[in-house]
Amino acid sequence: MWEIYAYQNSDSLFGIFNAIAAIRGADTYLSAIAAVTFCGFIAALLAYAFAPHKLQGWQWLASVVLVYAILFVPRVTVGIVDKTGGAPVKVVDNVPFGIALFGGLTSTIGNTLTELFETAFQIIPGNPNLPSELTYQKNGLMFGNRLIRETGKVVFQDPNFRTDLVNFIHNCTMYDLIDGTLDPTVFARADDVWGLMATPNPARFTTLTGSGGAVATDTCPNVYNDLNLRIPAHISFIQGKLATQLNPTLPGAAAAGVIAAQIQQAYLKNNIANAAATAADIIRQNAVINAVNDTSQLIGQKTNDPASMVLAVGRAQAIAQTNAAWINSGKIAEQALPVVRNVVEALAYAIFPIVVLLLFLTGGRETMMALKNYIAVLIWIQLWPPLYAILNYMASMYAASELAAAANVGGGLKALSLQTASSIYANAISSEAVVGYLTISIPFIAWAALKRMENLGNTVVGGLTGLQSTATMATGTAAAGNVSMGNVAMDQMQLAPNRTSAFMGSLQSDITGNTVSANALNGRTAVNLLRNQGFASRVVSMKVSEQDVVEANQSAEAARSDLVAANTERSAMLADVFSKGTAKLNSVRTSNGSNSSSFEEIGSSLDRLDQISRQVAERTGMSQQQVAQIAFGASGHLGVSTPGFSPVKAGLQANASAGKSFSSGLSADQQKVLGALSSEQLAEFKKFGDRVSRDQGWLQAVSSDNREASDLSARLASTTSRAERAQASYGERTVLAERLSSARERGETISIDMAQDPHNLAMFLRYSEQYGGDSASAFVLLDSELARQALRPNRVFSDGTAIPVSFSEVKDRHTAQANDPALNPAIKDRDHANRAQVTQKPAPKPHAPAQEQPATVRLPTVRQRVAEEGASLRAHGISAKARFDQQAEIVTTPDGTLSSTRSLMKLAGKQVVEDGGNAADNTKEVVKDLLIKKK
Repeated sequence: MWEIYAYQNSDSLFGIFNAIAAIRGADTYLSAIAAVTFCGFIAALLAYAFAPHKLQGWQWLASVVLVYAILFVPRVTVGIVDKTGGAPVKVVDNVPFGIALFGGLTSTIGNTLTELFETAFQIIPGNPNLPSELTYQKNGLMFGNRLIRETGKVVFQDPNFRTDLVNFIHNCTMYDLIDGTLDPTVFARADDVWGLMATPNPARFTTLTGSGGAVATDTCPNVYNDLNLRIPAHISFIQGKLATQLNPTLPGAAAAGVIAAQIQQAYLKNNIANAAATAADIIRQNAVINAVNDTSQLIGQKTNDPASMVLAVGRAQAIAQTNAAWINSGKIAEQALPVVRNVVEALAYAIFPIVVLLLFLTGGRETMMALKNYIAVLIWIQLWPPLYAILNYMASMYAASELAAAANVGGGLKALSLQTASSIYANAISSEAVVGYLTISIPFIAWAALKRMENLGNTVVGGLTGLQSTATMATGTAAAGNVSMGNVAMDQMQLAPNRTSAFMGSLQSDITGNTVSANALNGRTAVNLLRNQGFASRVVSMKVSEQDVVEANQSAEAARSDLVAANTERSAMLADVFSKGTAKLNSVRTSNGSNSSSFEEIGSSLDRLDQISRQVAERTGMSQQQVAQIAFGASGHLGVSTPGFSPVKAGLQANASAGKSFSSGLSADQQKVLGALSSEQLAEFKKFGDRVSRDQGWLQAVSSDNREASDLSARLASTTSRAERAQASYGERTVLAERLSSARERGETISIDMAQDPHNLAMFLRYSEQYGGDSASAFVLLDSELARQALRPNRVFSDGTAIPVSFSEVKDRHTAQANDPALNPAIKDRDHANRAQVTQKPAPKPHAPAQEQPATVRLPTVRQRVAEEGASLRAHGISAKARFDQQAEIVTTPDGTLSSTRSLMKLAGKQVVEDGGNAADNTKEVVKDLLIKKK
């Protein structure tokens, strides 16, 4: 009989092996084997047909015969041996020999290693000795800690007995502790609390529950005697409950027989109890300690003592939160083997019928590799128990030292008492949690050992990564434990995180109520004043309103209209003087045939202007008087910069609408004239206008008499002075309007409250505390503050025009100058004219209609030559392809592919003939060489 060793899973393995035996004898499984074998035969046949020298067919046949004849057909008996319980061996018949062989060998090896390790741990002399009751094979990981944890939670289950005990402790023992009859220090350190409570004050009374639930009052000594007679039965009940809870795989009688020795050995190994303490004494000590702790909580509730209730709730909450994470982690250590390992082991055995089917599809080396991998999985599973046994020993030794230190009551004595109970329970739980995380690394260490220990270090380190998160979580929960009672929170939602800096501090004044916040790093301080908040407010403020901006714009528009009128009048006056001068010049030339010396300079200037105006009039189709008036208007402000306009455009604002830009406000005739005039020609008109405005003698030269000259001089001086005044007024009002508009725009888009800056704390306090208490004093304070911020001086050009004060103004001026024809000539028209001149072809006028322009002659281009050469190359390529196809005898098949009609047999025959000729020639040469050597 082959033996399979089980660890708390003998029942499940018994079912698995019975299922395997049933599947092995089922007809459907035999049909599956036949189908898989046929598929494997076909695959092996094809492989052998294509590569007979590899013998794959024969290898497959040999593998199938061996697997079927050795691993599947023979049937043996398997016995399931439970190593952790007292159950008898479970026998299963008709198990395939393969699974019995592999499972029995690996299980025997794992069990042997585990037994050897644990036997060695038990015979070690001294403190490192591990009792047999705490070994891994019998009770699993950290059984001693689990015993201490479970016994530490025991309480008396009978409600009547528990009520009587709690009342006895409150009415008798507590008063003995208060009056000194019972020393509190001795009581806290005693390893037998119940024995110290045996001599209460007979003058005190407490309640006692009799038969049938009747409650009577009796003296404390009588009640103690009654409780002492009833307590053994309750201890036996608790001990029986612990037996079945800690030994779930043992029958009830067997569990009750071993629980006493298990509890005693666990407490003795960890130095929590002495050798004279029995399991009943240990259980009674734990139950009485829990009863004393419960008394302070229950009595506070009975007497409606809020302080006692809050203290009890806080302590219970802190203990529960601290132990929650440790208990959960300890469950991993307690249930790792029964759940994880046993499930994996059962699955490995259960897939044996599937492994057999897969082996029928392999052959030769592949079959051996598949069997090797399956056996490796079984060995991996059986390596867990030895590693768990080692871990159990190491963890038990570590926990023993920790629990012994926690049980120290002073003077070298160690005991389970009121003073040490809490620390003993906490250390027992925490040790289980640490081992719980280490158990996760056992499967990885076993696999690394199976794979020649290549990644053992990384596996061990990886198994410890969970300890950091465990420590963090346990620390956080240990800090919790605040009491919160009677609070209700409903429909709470918080989406954004809330973070406060540890370097910020705040202090609220007891007198003013103001809160001062300070930064500990840089010392910066800010104050938050105590203020009224609600739907009513009274605000005192000063600002630039929209009405002020509108009025300033209207004033600037009026000044602009005045400037336009003055410029118009002046340009008309200069055009009249120009006409008179031209007429006078022609008259003098006609009568005398030459200029007089006094009129020589005037005639030269008039002659140039007359020539310019006549040429422009011929090109634009306008009269010479209109050209002169437009030219004088444009030159009136040549070199003068007004906000938002170029110098030329500023002079022509007389004919532009007020609400439009210059380019959209000029007429077509004006645009023609400006396009025909250059900047040098405009300078000539400006020079003439300035000379006429300053030199009265010149006016006398062009006038018929002195009266007319005086009249012209007075009118021209008046219009010039009016234009200059209008220009200065317009510049000032424009600057004011733009400053108000800019101030209002900044107030609407962005605001900076300097008073809220922590650096201006003194200014903020002065505004908020020294304004006077009413609106009148507030206005005085604001006026005084605003008076400090005087208006900046106007920065203007030499002619009085203001400098741009905003980016938008500079952008507008750039746009206007970019559209100025004088600054942006028609480059394309000039380029066409220059090309026409070079090719000795007439160039069309820039503004001539499209139908009057002569048609251009299309000359041969490089693109045409490239297209011609390309066509020639394509034709050459097509002809070359056709010749190649003809020579190679290539044709297109019906399915679109290419093939050749040339016979390969013919080519092979030619090659054979050529090879024969070459061979004959070579033979002939060899014979000649041999004959020559013999001679």
